[in-house]
Amino acid sequence: MNERIEKAYASRPKNWVFELAIAVVVIALLIWSGTAVETSGMTQNGGKIAMNILSGIFHPDTKLLFTLTNQGVPYLLLETICIAFLGTLVGAVISIPLAFLSASNLTPKPVAFVGRMIIMAVRTVPAFVYGLMFIRVTGPGAFAGLLTMSLCSVGMVSKMYIESIEDLDTRILESLDAAGCTTWQKIRYGILPQLMPNFASTAIYRFDINLRDATVLGLVGAGGIGAPLIFAMNSYRWSEAGAILVGLVILVLIVEWISTKIRVKLARG
Repeated sequence: MNERIEKAYASRPKNWVFELAIAVVVIALLIWSGTAVETSGMTQNGGKIAMNILSGIFHPDTKLLFTLTNQGVPYLLLETICIAFLGTLVGAVISIPLAFLSASNLTPKPVAFVGRMIIMAVRTVPAFVYGLMFIRVTGPGAFAGLLTMSLCSVGMVSKMYIESIEDLDTRILESLDAAGCTTWQKIRYGILPQLMPNFASTAIYRFDINLRDATVLGLVGAGGIGAPLIFAMNSYRWSEAGAILVGLVILVLIVEWISTKIRVKLARG
């Protein structure tokens, strides 16, 4: 056995030349692409600014971090959570009829095709663009962020809902139909028990995404904690920026822990 292994190892293909050539080409391409990097916009005090940012994160403004006014971090985080939660809730509710209309196993193919095209069009536009559009309509504030989160949620949540609907076990519905159940009973006992865990898990996952997007949307004036963060950074108030970032990190960790627990509970029943 050992002799056979040694013979097979000795007769293995010698392709080190080919691998060396590939490595040389890759290194040459990396060097060539690096020549296109422009460093003229960098300043000499960039390292100092980076150190100031780190110092602000590790030495946050405790007064801003714990004050309960509408300028404090707790209030801004609460506003961000409300925007993300209500946006997810509205988007999930709107997505339910849209997903049923777009499921090819429940509706005629032309109707399902039109519904899928609508969902695709909604998903094409970035959240920043929606935020700027709604700010023009409603003015800056949390309501613009809520509308943006709702519309952005529809695109992804509808797509996930459609996949869950198309994966329905039709044998359960056939057995309920054979037992003489009404349409409502088939929906109550045959469809909803199959769809609710997937629907809830999708909504929770989208809430995680919306929580981060709501933070970014504050930069364009759509409410939340993003605007105070960018104002603090532009004014070089690194301790205030550090306080906001610390609050965001704690918030994301708590929400991630809770959502993971809920998803595991839904998955295991």
